[in-house]
Amino acid sequence: MMAAVWACGDTFGIPIPADPAALREGGTDFLTRVMHAAGTLAADNRVTAITRCDDVRGGSTGRKLLLSVDYARAEARSPRELFVKFSRDLDDPIRDLGRTQMQGEVRFALLSRAPDFPIAVPACAFADYASVSGTGILITERIGFGRGGVEPQYEKCRDEELPEPIEHYRAILTAMARLAAADRTGRLPGDIGMQFPFEFDRLSVGERAPRTSQQLRNRVARYGTFAAKHPWLLPDNLRTADFIARLGDEVARVAERRDAIRHELMSTPEHVALCHWNANVDNAWFWRESGALRCGLMDWGCVARMNVAMALWGALSAASTDLWNHHADALLAHFTDEFSAAGAAAPDPRRLERQLVLYACLMGITWLLDAPAYIEREVPQLASVESRLDPRLRDSETARVQLQMLTNVLGLFARHDITRLLGETC
Repeated sequence: MMAAVWACGDTFGIPIPADPAALREGGTDFLTRVMHAAGTLAADNRVTAITRCDDVRGGSTGRKLLLSVDYARAEARSPRELFVKFSRDLDDPIRDLGRTQMQGEVRFALLSRAPDFPIAVPACAFADYASVSGTGILITERIGFGRGGVEPQYEKCRDEELPEPIEHYRAILTAMARLAAADRTGRLPGDIGMQFPFEFDRLSVGERAPRTSQQLRNRVARYGTFAAKHPWLLPDNLRTADFIARLGDEVARVAERRDAIRHELMSTPEHVALCHWNANVDNAWFWRESGALRCGLMDWGCVARMNVAMALWGALSAASTDLWNHHADALLAHFTDEFSAAGAAAPDPRRLERQLVLYACLMGITWLLDAPAYIEREVPQLASVESRLDPRLRDSETARVQLQMLTNVLGLFARHDITRLLGETC
């Protein structure tokens, strides 16, 4: 049996477990010690029992646990139902490569304990990270989906199951705007620029060498073949010969202007703020307060200061085609209105839209033109699938998400004059 793995956390200087086995070994003594250190448990109180400790699969990095505990006495600030996230997955070297994503998440969790934090996030019981090994742990309250007025948890790219989708996305963008505005106006504690520097090259979940124009044209040709084979999966306007020919030209232009797009995103300091990297509906919880829909955000991996256009793509990239076709402008206006209402100078709407579209196109040529191959691999019976709602496609998260995000990017290419937008970049 492998010995339990521990590392000394950078913030509190306490050994922290790298995986569930080590946490189970540390038991109630470990939990008591770290909650005392974090100030989330009174010094004369302690964790007396672990009544649940269940592994949870999912996500792209790290192991996870559902944890329930008893205390010597109840405290409002110390929830019994906890969620534990580890940066490491020692059984899967590929997943373990993502361990550095938790470093910012730990900083953010500790930051979120400040009084009057501008948005709802899961209450942090303890968090620390050991930068030498990439070992980190985050212990928060567990959100009670479907209980106590909290809506059920929603899955990404299944907006057909989401009641009042526009209202839910408005709630997400409200939370994003309030956090970003708090950063822009200096209302967050500490030196946010030092804790969360704007480092464009690190705002990614992986590395990929840039594709040449010809390689991108080849992928567009493969997309054309995919669209012809599976017409039921794509809107009519994204399958025409004229669109596919124009797409081949425009992805090449985006590739040629890659550095100009990056410069555009980096040279608008008034658009840079602390943001959630991937505020999709599956990373949110919702409840009603005096009739208004409210939203909290969780899963803050890769949290950073970034151009808000990048965060907007993260929040809307998996939304429905209908939302992009008919409501995107109104949602962007809502975001800038909320930004202003929270006391910050709102981003210029026209420039923000341009940056959002160009960043999405950049993500498209970097990642999403490979989606057809992923989808066909994930759904071997794809030839007989005649609807996006077919369970064989809908129940495969990888295929469902790849298809929806590809559709959204292609929709932006179809609706916007990308050549003109590129001409307006710095």
